[in-house]
Amino acid sequence: MKPFSGLIRVSMATLASGNYHCPASTAMKARLLEPVVPPPRKPDRLEDFALGPFMAALDQADFPFLEVRRGRPMHDGLRAWTEHALTMYRRAFPAGAESGLEPVYAPWTRTVELRDPDHRSARRYEITAWGRRLASPDNRIRELRLPVYRISRLKNSAERSVAALVAATGSPGPLPEHVRVLQFGLLDGQVEPLFSGSPQDAQMLFDEHGRSGLEKAVDNNDYRPGSACVTCKYTAACPALPRAPGLLGITDRTQPRRTWSPSNGRAYRACPARDHLRRLNLPKDHRIDHSASADRGRAIHHFLADRHRVPAAPSCDPAVPEQWNAVDFVLPENERLLGARLLRQHAAVCPLLHARTGSAKVEPTLTFHDENADVFVITTPDLLYLDGDSWVWREVKTRSRDCRRTVDLLEDNPQLSLAILLLARGELGGSRTRSRVELEILHPDGVDLEILDPFTMSVQVTARQVLEDHLREWHADRDYAPRPGIECGRCEVARWCSAASTSGAET
Repeated sequence: MKPFSGLIRVSMATLASGNYHCPASTAMKARLLEPVVPPPRKPDRLEDFALGPFMAALDQADFPFLEVRRGRPMHDGLRAWTEHALTMYRRAFPAGAESGLEPVYAPWTRTVELRDPDHRSARRYEITAWGRRLASPDNRIRELRLPVYRISRLKNSAERSVAALVAATGSPGPLPEHVRVLQFGLLDGQVEPLFSGSPQDAQMLFDEHGRSGLEKAVDNNDYRPGSACVTCKYTAACPALPRAPGLLGITDRTQPRRTWSPSNGRAYRACPARDHLRRLNLPKDHRIDHSASADRGRAIHHFLADRHRVPAAPSCDPAVPEQWNAVDFVLPENERLLGARLLRQHAAVCPLLHARTGSAKVEPTLTFHDENADVFVITTPDLLYLDGDSWVWREVKTRSRDCRRTVDLLEDNPQLSLAILLLARGELGGSRTRSRVELEILHPDGVDLEILDPFTMSVQVTARQVLEDHLREWHADRDYAPRPGIECGRCEVARWCSAASTSGAET
């Protein structure tokens, strides 16, 4: 790394958590650390920040003196989303309304200068907050509007405190007497107030909720490979990122650095536009994404995961409580009864019957960098466990009808092909002796347990072919054109696709 400059810059995003966040990368980014040899810059041809065009359009409207900057082209789906987001914003905050506020161009930054370096060797701290900034003509009132796709959750206390502090004490400009922070959902135009008070109130809120969160974030050295790797400058030196050159069977580093998972592969095979719009995190159609059968499948996985996570847990019992589904999954009566029936079938093949005590890893996120393709491969097995010294990979599928094995076992489940190649290459370690891939299929009349040997050459060849079929076109694609057809009716992001509306009448 190049030497630390002494500046630490943080924002609300510094407080992020979850599977899409790497604490160590966030801490290094806050210190503005730069690798001696930066990764090659290979941006995608299309815009990949879904809120970027929305913010740019508002900037152009609010600040006509700005020079028009040509950004990357937008996918038609992103263009539709941006137009919708602008409509919702203008409906929530009409131009010329009696708010008495005017847009503010210069970002607000809370700055703290130190006379001497502190224990982090820092001399200067900056705190920022991203959003729409407004102020009254006399500068007595400031308002910060935080855009989100939809208001599925309100910002937590730490995030609110950072936003309020920046709005209340950030420069440039005269400091206000009163501050408001709002969160607004671009999907439906919903507006929720997060803070309203004086600068003193904002400082007190930050001292209580925000300061410790930011301090922990900038001191965190927990490496967590995953989706964040794709934009991380520090992957070349990451001690926690496994390298797996040649895993995908593609040798081409000229394409944009991206992630790939089996779920991405299935989405792309159905429609390239679907995969692209899902990657942009555009709002999904709740009726499709949370259909009764889909939620029943998620509830079953949640139930089994909770049972398997219990330390030194015995194998699962066929006794399933009547109200087995977690409160997060509200199921119709018929789906709840079917789910209970499927769960009872699981006991006969529960992996904990064979697992070495304490070895089970429930839904671990595995990330590998295929350097030959410059792709981060991310997958989440339902369960990994040790049988003796050998790793076993278990996937669970549910069916509402009796199920028989088909010749397309691998073709229909690309995660099995990926599992086979990872075990065959020894990427998980352990002994080869009992290493295997298991597919558990729960259906009303019983359970099927398919066993795949990753060291059988014919199985490896088939797995390799399946992955290449899922990957080769995707890896070279830069346009993600829609593929209208019967899948449009099952697509959770079809609302944003111009091709879907014309195909609906044809399918």
